Amino acid sequence: MRRRPDFRPLPSEITPREAFVSRRQLLQGALALTLAGTGSLASAANSLRFRKNPVYSTQEKVNSFEEITTYNNFYEFGTGKSDPAERSAQFRPTPWSLTVAGEAEVTGTFSLEDVLRPHALEERIYRLRCVEAWSMVVPWVGVPLGDVIKRFRPTSRAKYVAFKTVFRPGEMPGQRFPVLDWPYVEGLRIDEAMHPLTILAVGVYGEPLPNQNGAPLRLVVPWKYGFKSIKSIVELRFTEQQPPTSWNRSAPQEYGFYANVNPEVDHPRWSQAKERRIGTGVFAPRVPTLPFNGYAEQVAGLYRGMDLVRYY
Repeated sequence: MRRRPDFRPLPSEITPREAFVSRRQLLQGALALTLAGTGSLASAANSLRFRKNPVYSTQEKVNSFEEITTYNNFYEFGTGKSDPAERSAQFRPTPWSLTVAGEAEVTGTFSLEDVLRPHALEERIYRLRCVEAWSMVVPWVGVPLGDVIKRFRPTSRAKYVAFKTVFRPGEMPGQRFPVLDWPYVEGLRIDEAMHPLTILAVGVYGEPLPNQNGAPLRLVVPWKYGFKSIKSIVELRFTEQQPPTSWNRSAPQEYGFYANVNPEVDHPRWSQAKERRIGTGVFAPRVPTLPFNGYAEQVAGLYRGMDLVRYY
């Protein structure tokens, strides 16, 4: 992976706001979402309609729009942190559909509008922690995944939820190389997926998701390392058996299925005990990593009795 001595983005890496705003016009069909209880549509030509959710939001300083959109892990566009912003302009996030399959009473292929329309959008300010020992604070806009799942009525056989990223090597240049076994896949236990902290995000900073951040639909699981939060999702499948996940399949000795933020379990090639917040500068002191990324009070009960060193 390419690395720079400073986390601050170069001027050439910052997407001009005018270009981003014009890109939003393309999302009019995909993000004309009904905000439940208002009876109005939030056109992508305007800011997304959402309500702030203080219950699940951190009070920490939020990273800037430029930092959030120019320093990304999205290997479908390249392995460098600036690659997604630089190489994702040709990606088309509309029209978009989501296939629902597996152990559920309601399955099929649904437009993004149909999946999200009944749900109220919320802004939640979450910490994002990556295995490379860096972190951000991001104001996501989305809906609780659990609310969406309930509509598909998973059966008693559904123990896990598997996710798949779109496969478009013509638009995603990173998929032309065998860095991973494409398409990218991820999974959660059903109780993790139903937890109220887990959301499907469609926006950031009140704007539709930029391509480099996983447009138009991505997962956000704030107590896990960032690679669990799969981007550009096209399939949701309910399974009885634990599904394969891309990084665990690629390097099982380094990336477990659970991927809970645990400062006591180091990555084989670096410590996870401390982290650096993006935007603070290369010389800023690292801060201690919090168990479950600071969400232990809410989610530790999901793993009561589990050996979190073995199930990393």
